[in-house]
Amino acid sequence: MNDMKAPPDHEALFAVASAQAGCFTTAQAGEQGFSSALLSHHVRSGRFARVARGLYRFRDYPSQPGDEVVAAWLRQAPDAVVSHESALEVLGLADTIADRVHLTVPRSRRRLAPQDGVDIHTTTHPLGAADTVSRRGMRVTGPARTIADVAAAGVAPDQVAAAVHTALSRGMTTPSLLREAAGARGRRVQRLVEAALQGAGG
Repeated sequence: MNDMKAPPDHEALFAVASAQAGCFTTAQAGEQGFSSALLSHHVRSGRFARVARGLYRFRDYPSQPGDEVVAAWLRQAPDAVVSHESALEVLGLADTIADRVHLTVPRSRRRLAPQDGVDIHTTTHPLGAADTVSRRGMRVTGPARTIADVAAAGVAPDQVAAAVHTALSRGMTTPSLLREAAGARGRRVQRLVEAALQGAGG
């Protein structure tokens, strides 16, 4: 019987990280044969950078706007979802860049340790496949859910209107889906979304 462990697979780990802004978790590294000691070795050698507890990055991987969102999401994956203003940004529905990362997690995880620059929102209703999309390897709330979230959170009406117009013009959602998402958030959100739809001809 051969008890030899497979050697660490650098190419496979790089492929995982390439879909996540160059980042990877300790668990993902372990799946590719990297022990904690080997990760520490590569940090010392300069190949990897330690971003946070349990999170690393290929040091020379090119940086892109929004990398901080990927890193924050990975620290709370797999049950976290990028949401609110961060989801608007990732989906291309906002003209401005969010000054904080917004994530939504199940209410049972509401006592998560705080992260600098991260706002954690909670939900009692698990987000299913119909509520989310995949972007840069992350789970992100879909356009209709995102717009309802930011409207409920108090984002300026003109930003809601702009997001509705952009989402409809790009075929990312439909008026019926927007009305359905807004309907779950109360009358104020319904009025905001309806006004935005009327302004967009929906």
